Amino acid sequence: MEALFIGQAYIDVTFVADELPSGDEKKVAREYAVSFGGNAVTAAFACAKLGIAPDLLASVADDWLGRMFIDMAAQYRISVHHRKVRESSLSFIMPRGDKRAIVRCRDDDYLHPFPPLNLEKCRALHVDGHQTDAALHYAHTCRQAGILTSLDGGGLRENTHELLAYIDVAVVAERLCEQMDLTPAQMLAYLKTRGVHIGGVTMGERGMLWYDETGTRQHMPALAVPSEKVVDTNGAGDIFHGAYIYSALAHPEATWADHFRFARAASAYAIQHLGNETSLPALSDVEAIQATLVEMG
Repeated sequence: MEALFIGQAYIDVTFVADELPSGDEKKVAREYAVSFGGNAVTAAFACAKLGIAPDLLASVADDWLGRMFIDMAAQYRISVHHRKVRESSLSFIMPRGDKRAIVRCRDDDYLHPFPPLNLEKCRALHVDGHQTDAALHYAHTCRQAGILTSLDGGGLRENTHELLAYIDVAVVAERLCEQMDLTPAQMLAYLKTRGVHIGGVTMGERGMLWYDETGTRQHMPALAVPSEKVVDTNGAGDIFHGAYIYSALAHPEATWADHFRFARAASAYAIQHLGNETSLPALSDVEAIQATLVEMG
């Protein structure tokens, strides 16, 4: 095990349509994609596509969607540790420009405790706050063992404050700032008080406000993806997380500015494709984005 990701697994159905039906109507989508989904889950697939296949502790049901998910993970050489639920979770996603509407159907009533895992060779942990008991346990265990711990703070969860005490790298969304009534700058200050070594707030096309290993605050602009090439922004943040974990494992000598620039290119690639699977970049895709796109002014 080189890395462990912990999250809630979904099957995502992403579709492009001009409008949703209401009442007794039918509409036909222009395009659609079916793929894996979930914050830490998509990050795990991104890390695997880039070249380092992690282990994944995720919700799995004994139904045909659950078997579909296991098959997807096997194609990427991801070892899945099952946290059994009765039904698989689904997301229905309708992207439009740089926005997306989402309906989630989630079963997070875990039928058994989280499994004990051997972390002997693990070098990184990434969590999104789902599976609160497992996230807290493994974050605490990894922090004590000197294993890099990372959090995707996409929204406020019941364990967020406690979990941050064991997190080395926390990259959160503006949504979390809004939920906690904090500005991005105030969020960075809050992350520092929780002992987070590297903290950041992603702000879409306005880039990322973050602080580095020395605590110095700085701004990383977004890459200028032409608006006509933006297809689906859903999952781009998750791919950002998976990409910086990959970069940190593959190039431990590099700075976090380097890791985040790599991840920024990965997410710029992602938003140009429909659905999570086609959004996953290979190393060559990240290199091409870095060579061709410039920072937004």
